[in-house]
Amino acid sequence: MLFENLDINKAILKSIKEMGYAKPTPIQEKAIPYILEGKDLIGCAQTGTGKTAAFAVPILQNIVSGKKLEKGPRTIRALILAPTRELAIQIGDSFTSYGKYLAVKNLVIFGGVSQHPQTKALKSGVDILIATPGRLLDLIDQRFIDLKNVECFVLDEADRMLDMGMINDVKKIIVKLPKVRQNMLFSATMPKEILNLTNSILRNPVKVEVTPVSSTVDTITQGLYFVNRKSKKQLLINLLKDKALSSVLVFSRTKHGANIITKELNKARIDAQAIHGNKSQSARQLALNSFKEGKIRVLVATDIAARGIDVDELPYVINFDLPEVPETYVHRIGRTGRAGQKGTALSFCDVEEKDYLKGIEKLIGKKITLIEDYTSKDIVARL
Repeated sequence: MLFENLDINKAILKSIKEMGYAKPTPIQEKAIPYILEGKDLIGCAQTGTGKTAAFAVPILQNIVSGKKLEKGPRTIRALILAPTRELAIQIGDSFTSYGKYLAVKNLVIFGGVSQHPQTKALKSGVDILIATPGRLLDLIDQRFIDLKNVECFVLDEADRMLDMGMINDVKKIIVKLPKVRQNMLFSATMPKEILNLTNSILRNPVKVEVTPVSSTVDTITQGLYFVNRKSKKQLLINLLKDKALSSVLVFSRTKHGANIITKELNKARIDAQAIHGNKSQSARQLALNSFKEGKIRVLVATDIAARGIDVDELPYVINFDLPEVPETYVHRIGRTGRAGQKGTALSFCDVEEKDYLKGIEKLIGKKITLIEDYTSKDIVARL
């Protein structure tokens, strides 16, 4: 199937074509027709499946094909909630790209930066608002935002919002929305709390599910190193001495760990930067842009900060620490091997992480290939 077969506005099709896309991904092919019909929808899809376009494209079309856009100050007609600043920015970029030839304005708001540019843009009017829950509630309380005209509400990465303790803020926002509206919820996993939330806000939703969370993309080569915790840094440095590892996303379980890893890599003359919640928004965006543009080889990230990182043709992911939650492993390695590209995911496992490894292998239904067992020997620095 081609995008032309989905009854999409010609102006949007032109933007899609210029972006180099011809065929919709499975989540796009399944979700777009339902959203164009105005149905509520639950989308169960992991990162890298094209879910942002799955809701951005039909929302844009529904806005331009509905009542005429108001002259002068506009009112918010679509609200998209995202858990992190990075993901909100990514979603905003997608709306800008797909709506390039439409008279539709979108705005991204998030905390950690001055609110003045955001409130200034709000005063001039926007059609689509992409927001993180905390800043949105703050600006609602200050009377900069009124949600009374919202026709479409999207909750993206709902499971991550649950992990980050945002669900109560989300519930506060929902009560401020009109009762009659279209609702969409996207989540890679469906824990009980998220299912309860969907039952409370969605009306007879259609469920669209692609690439179950337990699956890992076939194009990703997975490898494992057994290594003592104290030797992990040297193993990472040794691997990165190979220039073939041209662009690498490294996952750390903690913010402090991400800083230490980055410091050690820089000492070894390997260009690396860290991205996590304690970094300022400008520092996070600078690090991400430097990584995307190839100015640095290595980006060291925590799981929460990594949500929203969308890097085309990322060849390598390294799990410096194995995640405690098996599904997180699938999300991490899903940063590579996207859109049919090949990718490699390497994981370091110390003795205290072997239970995590068992959980991951049970979830994905296969053993991860062991490359080397360093637990009985020291790792010598590679010249």
